[in-house]
Amino acid sequence: MARDYFQNIIAPQAAQIDRDPSALQSALQGMGERCLLALRVPKEWGGAGWEEGTYRQFQILGARYSGALTFLQTQHQSAANQLATSSNQDLKKFYLPKMARGEKLVGVGFSQLRRPGEPMMKAFPVTGGYQLRGQVPWVTGWGFFEDFIIGATLPDRRSLYGLLPLQDLPGLQCSPPMKLLSMSGTNTVSLTIQDYFLSRDFIVSLQLAAAIEASDQKNVLHHGFHALGCAWAGLDVIFGVYRQKGLESLKNAHQQLEKALLSCQEKMLNSHQSSFADKLHWRGRAINLALQCAQGAVIASGGAANIIDHPAGRVYREALQFSVSGQTSAVMENSLGQLLWLGGQCYD
Repeated sequence: MARDYFQNIIAPQAAQIDRDPSALQSALQGMGERCLLALRVPKEWGGAGWEEGTYRQFQILGARYSGALTFLQTQHQSAANQLATSSNQDLKKFYLPKMARGEKLVGVGFSQLRRPGEPMMKAFPVTGGYQLRGQVPWVTGWGFFEDFIIGATLPDRRSLYGLLPLQDLPGLQCSPPMKLLSMSGTNTVSLTIQDYFLSRDFIVSLQLAAAIEASDQKNVLHHGFHALGCAWAGLDVIFGVYRQKGLESLKNAHQQLEKALLSCQEKMLNSHQSSFADKLHWRGRAINLALQCAQGAVIASGGAANIIDHPAGRVYREALQFSVSGQTSAVMENSLGQLLWLGGQCYD
């Protein structure tokens, strides 16, 4: 069902979905109608209960046909996964079945927890809940998501995760949607929060101070599967131009990049017993392959790639986004190192 939806319904309108929030909204709702919005959530909570390997294949599939839809729905899937592991049974009963059907759409806003120094978003215990104060630099999905899961730092340095409405309210001010180079239709905003009261009824979880760093290390490959899908999208463009022009150089480029991509994908999909260092290497490899395949798509397409609706230009912009999604300092360092290394090397 997922493959048919992305190949036959999403792919033909990928350019419109990239820029037009109404087209993106329709595509997202289509996923809800097909029960594709809570894929890792257990079936008893209304989800699909997919195993990790099946979900990784889905990540690749989605990013191959629409970066914007994949990026937006990933926020919702992440929120659903967090709620599924929460001890707040009332929240789970109310939200998860509706999230699976697309009747409730929820985003996330906790990247600020990764930033060093003084916490950007703080939570102070008060009677009945917490007082929130600070900045949330990135929340994707304004106008799509009714709520989002915020991350804030407590005085004892633990992290609080809770559900907030994604709208302008007293104490909660959203910026206009940012003018982004890629996936502008996803409506990414920043938030300024001043003494907003979060009831304990809407607490998703309280976690140890280093929990997000531990999660990032455990799931270092997660965003890399989107980079793999983006790389396949670039190869699709190159192959399409080859079929039109029949040039041997296009055929050779496609074959070499495809060989490298298949190798990287196989290692990532079978990395369960791999070390963190190996996983980090393959995450950086996927990022660089996405950029190479996207650049290859642009070169193969020539000047036409500069037309706003051309797939090569869109895939190139998506590769920029997927190269920094969920970025940590370790991922950045590895990606840059491989970029420099590839300047004078061939493929694996």
